[in-house]
Amino acid sequence: MQELHDAPLAPLTTFRLGGPAARLVTATTDDEVIETVRAADDAGTPLLIIGGGSNLVIGDKGFDGTALRIATSGFTLDGTALELAAGENWSDAVARTVEAGLAGIECLAGIPGSAGATPIQNVGAYGQEVSTTLTEVVAYDRRAGETVTLSNGECGFSYRHSRFKEHPDRFVVLRVRFALEDAGGLSAPLKYPETARALGVEAGDRVPAAVARKTVLALRAGKGMVLDAEDHDTWSAGSFFTNPILTEAEHAAFLVRAQDRLGPDVAPPVFPAGDGLVKTSAAWLIDRAGFTKGYGSGPARISTKHTLALTNRGAATTEDLLALAREVRDGVQAAFGVTLVNEPVTVGVSL
Repeated sequence: MQELHDAPLAPLTTFRLGGPAARLVTATTDDEVIETVRAADDAGTPLLIIGGGSNLVIGDKGFDGTALRIATSGFTLDGTALELAAGENWSDAVARTVEAGLAGIECLAGIPGSAGATPIQNVGAYGQEVSTTLTEVVAYDRRAGETVTLSNGECGFSYRHSRFKEHPDRFVVLRVRFALEDAGGLSAPLKYPETARALGVEAGDRVPAAVARKTVLALRAGKGMVLDAEDHDTWSAGSFFTNPILTEAEHAAFLVRAQDRLGPDVAPPVFPAGDGLVKTSAAWLIDRAGFTKGYGSGPARISTKHTLALTNRGAATTEDLLALAREVRDGVQAAFGVTLVNEPVTVGVSL
């Protein structure tokens, strides 16, 4: 277990932003993770959990406490049952399941970060979410002071949300378990229209899982959503804002605002979200509010490839990034009456 003091945190995040931690501990086993968490809790020391750093916005002043970097390893595949240690690289794990001929997470290829972070955010893309195949999460319960195993139903999953996100200071994810599918090397039925179009098939069709993964990687790369140290469009947290979930009344008011602004024939994207709710596109809102690809003149700008990604062009500070995020959020609110919510976790700062 490595321990550093006044340690830079920016290199541990995909934004490459943020000040130092008073103390940085790197844990490579579950026991080391639990030991560090218990010691911090017993001492009343603020604790920051870091996995792959792909969903973190850390303030320029850093973190005055213990930052725990989870670097555990473990990939176990027993038939179609998969167990991942929290520190496993998620994208690499997806590739290994596809190589094994299994389906269920192939469209989650290329998502940066660690396996332990996926249930927290209920990570999803291109028609798949981890909650669809996840069976159990093994976590350290800081409130009870013990390791617990939570079933899928106990995780409280919804769109980009979970029990872990709702109670961020309670659970530390140690292991994640999935039930995948042996479809003879084929993918799960494709749900996302863009993926189906790119493959020249219909939604609901299956294709070779390796082909589905390769196609998703290409789609993500075209939007700057696959990490590349040489490409500043990937110095981001991916999608900075979640797609808004609206009630029927909110959606009706939004349509009026959109038609007033863009004309009576405008048809904003809309998707069912259950229980009288609908989901619309944050990217559409941002673009139609005037924040197009490449927007900005400072060191933090919207990606040149995707309007949902806010990026560090190399010399940005966290405050530069937040100023841009606030400008976009407030501009969308003024244009359409819809308030965007940030997807990344903020540490020591807020929008």
